[in-house]
Amino acid sequence: MKILIVDDEALARTRLRQLLDELEDCTVCAEAANGEQALVAVNSQQPEVLLLDIRMPGMDGLEVARHLQLMEQPPAIIFTTAYNDHALQAFEAHAVDYLLKPVRRERLAEALAHARRLTKVQAAVLHTASPAPVARKRICANVRGRLQLIPVADIRYFLADQKYVTVCSADDKVLIEDSLKSLAEEFGDRFVRIHRNALVARRYLAGLDRDAEGQVRVQLQGVDEALEVSRRHIAALRTLLRQL
Repeated sequence: MKILIVDDEALARTRLRQLLDELEDCTVCAEAANGEQALVAVNSQQPEVLLLDIRMPGMDGLEVARHLQLMEQPPAIIFTTAYNDHALQAFEAHAVDYLLKPVRRERLAEALAHARRLTKVQAAVLHTASPAPVARKRICANVRGRLQLIPVADIRYFLADQKYVTVCSADDKVLIEDSLKSLAEEFGDRFVRIHRNALVARRYLAGLDRDAEGQVRVQLQGVDEALEVSRRHIAALRTLLRQL
């Protein structure tokens, strides 16, 4: 099995590599010190298994797992952690393994033998049992089979259309499967709803105008097209623009 080790502590990565060297049929294809490096390594190395630390600064293991579910064939995930809390028990009940630090050789071998792919339902169980996550700094999209990270700070708007949401940034437009409702809950302090199908970045608001048919539209910095504003959101948007 090709294995990717993800941990922000160098000593922890070294210990896991040493343990894996003692096991048959295991190859460490790469190491990563944070969540973003992990996603890049998954794209380039195509590992079959991730040994993934849960608590890391920035993008933690839970967020990495969420992003990986965009892949058609995500790697199996074995979480590693120093904390034996109720969330881990939830994963154990759903047959997704985890290892407590310091990791023992026998336990690692057992986990690798029974590694199962992390499902969205299982991710939701741990996500619910864990403390509320910090809003993501990047949005992850599956673009032609590869994961693409878009900094939230660069996003101008989210526009929903049936089951997909278009993410418009300074340089590109991509589709994601996140719901507009979940995006509004996660980024409500940075984006404002202008329509039932659209959220726009507060920092890029440039003004309001009316088109030839009298429809109010919002202008955004760095965006050519103006987005429609529904009647129920006009007053709040005008108030926000005056405050900005």
